Amino acid sequence: MMPKGYLLFCLLLLSQLSLAQGIRGKVYTAEQETLAFATIFIPSLETGTSTNEDGSYEIKLKPGSYELVFQYLGYQTVVRQVQIGEAMQEMNVTMPLQTIQLKEVQVRAAKEDPAYTIMRKAIAKAKFHTLQVQSYTAQVYTKGAGQLKKAPFFLRKPLEKEGVDTSTLYLTESVSEITFEQPNTLKEKVISIRTIGEDNSTSPNSYINGSFYQPEIAGVVSPLSPRAFAHYKFRFEGSFFDRDHEVNKIRVIPRSKGDNVFSGLLYIVEDEWSIHSLNLVTYKQGIRFTIKQIYAPVEEVWMPVTHRIEVDGKILGFAFAYDYLATVSDYDITINPDLKVDVVVIDEKTDQALADALQKEEKLNDTPDSLRNSQLFRDEQRLTRKELRKTLRKYEKELDKQEEAPEVVANTSMRIDSTAYRQDSSCWARIRPVPLNTKEIKSYQKLDSTAVAEKEEEQKKARKDSVKTTGKSSGFKISDLVLGTTVKLGKRSALEYASPLLALGFNTVEGIHFNVPFIYRRRLAAGKSLKVSPTFRYAFARNKLIGKLQADFDYSAKQQERHLRLEGGRFVCQFNEEEPIAPVINAFYTLFYKRNYLKLYEKDYIKLSDVHQLGDPWRLEGSLEWSERHALFNNTDYTFNKKRDEEVFSPNAPENVEVETGFPLHQAFIATIGASWQPFLKYRVRDGKKQLIDRSSPTFRLKYRKAFPDIFSGDVDFDQIEIGVKDQVKLGIRGRLDYNLYAGSFLNRRQLYFMDFQHFMGNRTVLQVSDPVGSFRLLDYYRYSTAQEYLAGHVYYQFRKLLLTQIFAIRMLGLKENLVLNYLKTGGSPHYLEAGYSLDNIFRILRLEAIASFADGKYQDVGFRVGISADLQNLVSF
Repeated sequence: MMPKGYLLFCLLLLSQLSLAQGIRGKVYTAEQETLAFATIFIPSLETGTSTNEDGSYEIKLKPGSYELVFQYLGYQTVVRQVQIGEAMQEMNVTMPLQTIQLKEVQVRAAKEDPAYTIMRKAIAKAKFHTLQVQSYTAQVYTKGAGQLKKAPFFLRKPLEKEGVDTSTLYLTESVSEITFEQPNTLKEKVISIRTIGEDNSTSPNSYINGSFYQPEIAGVVSPLSPRAFAHYKFRFEGSFFDRDHEVNKIRVIPRSKGDNVFSGLLYIVEDEWSIHSLNLVTYKQGIRFTIKQIYAPVEEVWMPVTHRIEVDGKILGFAFAYDYLATVSDYDITINPDLKVDVVVIDEKTDQALADALQKEEKLNDTPDSLRNSQLFRDEQRLTRKELRKTLRKYEKELDKQEEAPEVVANTSMRIDSTAYRQDSSCWARIRPVPLNTKEIKSYQKLDSTAVAEKEEEQKKARKDSVKTTGKSSGFKISDLVLGTTVKLGKRSALEYASPLLALGFNTVEGIHFNVPFIYRRRLAAGKSLKVSPTFRYAFARNKLIGKLQADFDYSAKQQERHLRLEGGRFVCQFNEEEPIAPVINAFYTLFYKRNYLKLYEKDYIKLSDVHQLGDPWRLEGSLEWSERHALFNNTDYTFNKKRDEEVFSPNAPENVEVETGFPLHQAFIATIGASWQPFLKYRVRDGKKQLIDRSSPTFRLKYRKAFPDIFSGDVDFDQIEIGVKDQVKLGIRGRLDYNLYAGSFLNRRQLYFMDFQHFMGNRTVLQVSDPVGSFRLLDYYRYSTAQEYLAGHVYYQFRKLLLTQIFAIRMLGLKENLVLNYLKTGGSPHYLEAGYSLDNIFRILRLEAIASFADGKYQDVGFRVGISADLQNLVSF
């Protein structure tokens, strides 16, 4: 049976086939050069399209009379009346350069540029424009192409051998139906799509579906943001008339060039203070985005009808360029009845007399209860900027009260129609509003043939794999013992064996050691899962085999993490269970520099732990552990560094300012419970699923540990409490502040051993692999571990401009400069402080730090650290 969606598409195609009439042609400049991506808008149909890269356009229309409006930034708008008959007509259009006129305004030393009063009014009315459209539907056509412009010299020949064509790496076309409803619901139904290649996170949707009336768009401060004057300067460059509207040309100048601000041109409609068009440039991690938009009046509201987004940049020696075009057609708009009025904005700074007169007039009834029961604005209302902002702010608060989930900042969904991928070239030729140029046609043909060849190759490989799986040669191989393997035990379970080569290590306690880990996984009903992990560890210097067994039961529900773990056995542990030094890094320092920072003890134990999410704001963690703990000692002094035989390895017992860290054999029974709370969380809803916005709320923490004596022969008796808070604060485009503060105390310390102390994330190696906002850089791993009260804090401030980043070219490389402050005070330590400078995002992946340490204000040490970029996770997040 033919799918319903496919039948509907066929009917749509038949209706399109009947439209053999319309208009086509080219758009030229006065010098007879073609204008690529010029906008063509048909007011009666509330539909827009664009010329292609060759300046050609084609619009299918039913017979009748139409007005066509041709627009292009920097050129005069051209309006043509056409009569469509039963055949396709040819009409070429020539667009003259825009004539810019300066208003008769005297700009003196004591006077400000007239752009500022224009922008103050536009900014004051931005919220009005945001709320004015109650809802709308439209059809959006998007096409894009990506190219690799340059590759590192050592990869050029390998790429050529692999047949990688750098001229075109990505092509996409799509037609979508968009539905928007206030305050933030956007639904997209993709009715036709074809994509070849990857967009590499350069999608233009953040700009197409966003709004420059919002304070930020795609994470960049809008020139119409309430805080725009802190980030931009503006210059008036004249005005012109587009049909009956006077349009002001405003130069947008960032006060500080670089990431997350715009520069370029913004065109504002006089009196309405809405966007007419724009041509703006911004940078993200040194990658340049050029955004061009053309607006047109739709039901007397200026709406975007064409978007052009160009993306180009360089990462790790690869230079790339992506180019997107989007046209919006078939607008159907519902205007908010409360805002279907003409509001005249008065700028108090330039017309103080009129503003004073307005204050004496009868004011609006602005009590909250009356906002929904009476007219918000009169039919024609004159308001100062201050009164307009005040009225809209109260109005918006009332709207928020009516929302079921005001903490949801965006509600988006995308559904791809079942027939979206079935359209062939002839179908696309009928529904495509912007004709392809010659280069795009050839690229599609080439990439389509490549895709077919790759698919055939995958099918051949799948058949070969199938033969191997079912043939006599399948089964266990000797290489699996060395390299690891995964064996399926059924539809729901599998056994993983990891290569022991990856678990091979060395330390002064065990000498050469290796783990032989196995993992058994099984998917259970209702999305639950079980993982059982036995691990065997053999230490050659001790001539001893130990092991542990760990079972994890995941019973998460509705995106709420719930995890139960039971483990036990005999194993070695670092004194700090957070493992401040990675064993592989310690092995390197031990073998090459004769430094054994890793300090171990052994325990026989059984432990039950649970993580339980109680709604999104609350997270609970708890554990119960019984253990018998054994001291360990160095068993080898082997090193590659034979030139430093006079040095000996430090004992396995850590050095500490409060106690001798050796301990006798003993037992411990310890309970731990912790809670974290995020009270101000914000969310996005995508395809009906609620998603947390990372770092949208500070996290408050509380932890309590208690050791019970005499239970299961427990020898340990102490009580510890800790509180903390961690957050990231964005300070506009000027910087970002990350902080992590925590304090605690041992309420009772009748009997405890060194592994029970409060430890801190120290570091003595050149590599910094721990959380940059939760660890020290030069602190000894255990010197200031404490069984008393303690206070610690980590502050990481990222500057937009500091020293090197004052240079624009340096900022464009994506480099970030940071100041680092770490503080620690315990009952037995001095006031320990680390202060340093960090150059982040080097080659997009590395961080280099220079840190100095101080004790009670006196200089102690200086060091350099190399780590992974703190911004790596946000490298290309647009």
